[in-house]
Amino acid sequence: MPTGEARTEVTALIERPRAQVLVIGGGINGIATFRDLALQGVDVALVERNDYCSGASAASSHMIHGGVRYLENGEFRLVRESVTERNGLLRIAPHYVKPLQTTIPIYSTFSGILSAPLRFLTHKSGAPKERGALLIKVGLIIYDSFSRDGGSVPRHVFVGRKKSLATLPQLNPGIKYTATYFDASVHEPERLALDVLHDGLAAGDHARSSNYVEAVGSTDEGVVLRDTLTGREFTMKADVVVNASGPWTDLTNEALGDSTTYMGGTKGSHIVLDNPELLAATAGREMFFEHKDGRIVLIYPLKGKVMVGTTDLEADIREPAVCTSEEIDYFFDLIGNVFPKIAVDRSQIVFSFSGVRPLPHHDDLQPGFVSRDYRIVPGKLGKADLLSLVGGKWTTFRALAAHISTEVLALLGTPRTVDTKNLEIGGGRKYPRTAEARENWVTAQSGFVGKQRAGELFERYGTRASEVIDAIDSGEDAPLRNAPEFSVLEIEHIVATESVVHISDLLLRRTSLAFAGDVSVELLEELAEIAAGVLGWTQERRADEIRHATALLASAHGVRLTHAGDLATQ
Repeated sequence: MPTGEARTEVTALIERPRAQVLVIGGGINGIATFRDLALQGVDVALVERNDYCSGASAASSHMIHGGVRYLENGEFRLVRESVTERNGLLRIAPHYVKPLQTTIPIYSTFSGILSAPLRFLTHKSGAPKERGALLIKVGLIIYDSFSRDGGSVPRHVFVGRKKSLATLPQLNPGIKYTATYFDASVHEPERLALDVLHDGLAAGDHARSSNYVEAVGSTDEGVVLRDTLTGREFTMKADVVVNASGPWTDLTNEALGDSTTYMGGTKGSHIVLDNPELLAATAGREMFFEHKDGRIVLIYPLKGKVMVGTTDLEADIREPAVCTSEEIDYFFDLIGNVFPKIAVDRSQIVFSFSGVRPLPHHDDLQPGFVSRDYRIVPGKLGKADLLSLVGGKWTTFRALAAHISTEVLALLGTPRTVDTKNLEIGGGRKYPRTAEARENWVTAQSGFVGKQRAGELFERYGTRASEVIDAIDSGEDAPLRNAPEFSVLEIEHIVATESVVHISDLLLRRTSLAFAGDVSVELLEELAEIAAGVLGWTQERRADEIRHATALLASAHGVRLTHAGDLATQ
């Protein structure tokens, strides 16, 4: 949907086409690297070809976790780092990262003990029929041992069948035990990424970024960038180029003139169900377990719905990743394995999503055994140094960014001045830690909007809610007609300050309206009207945006829009 509009973010890049560091890729890892470098005072620019956090980072399981199953792969370094980072994010991003109670249903005692060592050594021998209680117990003991830095979450608990069914009566009565431990959830991953980006931009004018700008080539002068809205091309010169394109890393290097074969990601899909019985059956906890094929899967209560995932299939990164009918059948089968008395059907699906994991090339290694760890591959792009990121996951984004930034700083000959390990992120800054402190914060901010509304905004944005409240205080406000949990001035503030380019940015990443199945034709029209008032869209552009969002929801997320109260899925 090209337009002739000039965006200030792109203009800032064009008018100063030189940076010490250019980061290509605005997923969570690219954004976190941008933030880390910006905090060191480095002249850094970030570009993302679509919207921020719209690729692999948008297809996560909404978990911040140590990866207990990675122990079976022998990835002890990654698990230790992941647990440490999980505990750290609970401290520095408490507005979006919360403890997540997780339960594993277990059907045997000793299964998997003989085959597990062979899997550990070969990674090609096939999954055991199932992992039994003893194997899971050993894994959780090791997992707990990595959480000794202050006990951010409770240790695991094993209980037998009787107590398990008393707590979770809808569970398959064939279970022998359940194991319950804590990881962490991130209910608003895209908003957390925006907070990380905001921190980088707030560091000063030396930090610039733009979404909807792609790297399309290179010359002796630098990297050729294209504004995908206008088609305008310009060249950015940098001393160091960081390729943080996730699963598209090889394609980006190809566009830059360097042929690499680093990547070999697998596809993972999820569905979101509106099924009150299934939601109640989870008792507020994630069910994380092994399906009959040995694949680790999950049933996760989220935003009043239930998210079910995930698959691990070979994927072609040049093709759009979508959740297929076969994957939906797989999800229904795994639900029936854990909650056999609960009926599910396609009419209950309000949203689906799929993405390709940024995993390394893995030849004949089974997808479940491909390393989830990351590495940074050095290279050259003309006179510039090129660093290509291979791998990475949500949980370790801060540590990964610190590692990349340390390598960049060494290349620049610049010392590190800021350690991000304990640096609060966005709305987690000065976050009230107790119920009393939260009550006091909300009361102090209530003013014009009232205490209830201030509390709702605090839950949505953390302490950055004060910025939204200031914006709301500036004029006449009203709830959206078709999504009253949001207000007109709140949406205006988001559009004006959070690099919104398309209506789909609002639906999918600035809010979770699409994820929760709350989108209707009327809501699209209402959001388009508000955005048009802020961005100066013509009637034709408004109509184009509505058509584009409708088509995207259908093709990528299986959602067919009708009118309010009549949402359907394909």
